[in-house]
Amino acid sequence: IADAIVVDIGGTTVDVGVLAKGFPRESNSHIDVGGVRTNFRMPDILPIGLGGGSLVTENGNRLGPQSVGHRLVKEGLVFGGSTLTATDIAVANGSADVGDVSRVADLDPALIERATVTMHQMIDDAVDKMRPSEEPVPVILVGGGAILVSRELSTASEVIHPEHAGVANAIGAAIAQVGGEVEHIVSYAKINRDDALAAATEEARHKAMAAGADPDTLRVLDMEETTMSYMDDDAARIRIKVVGDLKQTP
Repeated sequence: IADAIVVDIGGTTVDVGVLAKGFPRESNSHIDVGGVRTNFRMPDILPIGLGGGSLVTENGNRLGPQSVGHRLVKEGLVFGGSTLTATDIAVANGSADVGDVSRVADLDPALIERATVTMHQMIDDAVDKMRPSEEPVPVILVGGGAILVSRELSTASEVIHPEHAGVANAIGAAIAQVGGEVEHIVSYAKINRDDALAAATEEARHKAMAAGADPDTLRVLDMEETTMSYMDDDAARIRIKVVGDLKQTP
């Protein structure tokens, strides 16, 4: 699947991102890292305060943003604790098989239903904010907390639970492609446009190969060309990204 929404559900948050042509959509705004504003190119991610350890309050009408986090296996009801969490709701509604189901057998069915509806509505709203159009899109569920989603999502054309979804991040890191990116401001009054694009593409190819990409698998993933009307000499900003598979060593 080249174009989809990825919903990564952990213990504390749901992180929603967009796959475009098989790669994460980049953010067009600044990214804060540790409270510091940066100008790095980063994936466009929308986090919400919902996860496997999220507290269930207001009689099931509210989940999160408070969470027991990594203490879930000690504080969650199904693990012998005394705190009602989203995971307990997932076990109670039958979508998850973890812990001791007998410890949530006495939960009010109305509370279970309200909490289940609330969880799905929160995820639906997040997907709706991130999808590129009003059309339903494939939604890929990953992360250990993916067990929270047991029903269809109104924003999804299909909901996909990949095999080994709980360790999808590790799998992605192992099979990720290698890329090279070039960004230049050029003057088309001084260099032919086709020559400028070809030179930038070749430079991006060399950067990808220097990073370990197999030259036989390289392809242009993205090409941006922006006319800079406020500059002389018919100037333009060009950005080219080339990607390829990691070169295998004997």
